[in-house]
This record gives sequence, structure tokens and C-alpha cells, in this order.
Amino acid sequence: MMLLKAVPYDQRTDYIDLLLLADDSEDAVRSYIDYGDLYVIHIENQIVGVMLLIPLSEDTVELKNIALSGNQRGKGIGKEAIEAAVKLYKDNGFCTMNVGTANSSIENLAFYQKAGFRMYTIIKDYFADYDPPVYEHGIRALDLVMFEREL
Repeated sequence: MMLLKAVPYDQRTDYIDLLLLADDSEDAVRSYIDYGDLYVIHIENQIVGVMLLIPLSEDTVELKNIALSGNQRGKGIGKEAIEAAVKLYKDNGFCTMNVGTANSSIENLAFYQKAGFRMYTIIKDYFADYDPPVYEHGIRALDLVMFEREL
């Protein structure tokens, strides 16, 4: 059974390595780690990932980071964690959840659509200043593809 457990603010940096599985820039992770709600994803009392959500307004929350350790991917855990977050935030009055990923993140583009998100905008050159540049599947990460899901 999958469980989300909130991480106290004074323990957030303990999970930087997991957050870096989903974001290649430690500077970027450190820029948002203190905002919103950080959850540890547990399966059978074992930490298998993290999820960070940041309220953007009274009715919209952003899924800023979700990461699972490599051997836990492809088992439905990420989708289950998103469903738990959808329920939690819907029950707290939110109407929309946003998430963004790089244009080069082929697996993420598919994953978010399978999890009920729809593309709504592209932010060009969002990753252009990443040093070193990030490449996935031979594609340079330059643009941020934003998705949204009604809760």
C-alpha cells in the first residue's frame, strides 16, 4: 500500500538526492525546496520517492517535483501518488493541478498524459541556462511543456 507522509521543513534537505532524480539542477531544487508541501512516498514502510506540491493560487496547485527511485518506476506507484495528491488537494478546495516537464523528457510527456493531464502551454527556453545543458534521447532540454488536470 502506498502512503504519502509530509516532511517537516527542517528535514527537507535530507531528500535532495531523491528530488534530483526528477530535476537535473541542484540550484533549481534548492530554489523551490522550501515552498509548498513535500511528501515522502512510502511502500511497505520503505521510502521509494518524493513529491513536492506548491499552491499557486486559491484553486491551483503545481506538482513541482515527483521522483521515484529507479527500481520503483513502471509499477504504477507514481500514478497512485498523483491520485492521492489529487484527492488531498481537491478535498482542500483546489480545482486544478499543473505540472511541467522538459520537451526532451519523452517518458514524462507520456506519463503525465496517462495520469490525466492535458498540455496547455509551452514556455520556450526555460532550460536554456542550465549549465551543463541537459540532453535526453539526444534532444536538448530547452522548453518547458506545461500540463494541467482538473481535480
